[in-house]
Amino acid sequence: MEISLPLDQMTKAEKLRVMEALWADLTRQEEEFESPAWYEEVLKQREASVSSGEAKFLDWETVKKELREKLK
Repeated sequence: MEISLPLDQMTKAEKLRVMEALWADLTRQEEEFESPAWYEEVLKQREASVSSGEAKFLDWETVKKELREKLK
């Protein structure tokens, strides 16, 4: 099934409402989804990185600024 939305005519608010509706629908059926096998290993590696102090965190505003600079 192909779904087409008039994205170029929608406001940001309308697009966010559509995303929220999709997310709400997907999370109602979360037991039907199985995480890929590799995902557990990635989570364990990240947890170890945080526990050892190796992980570095940036606040969201800093990340957005850096991404915008990279994408110019």
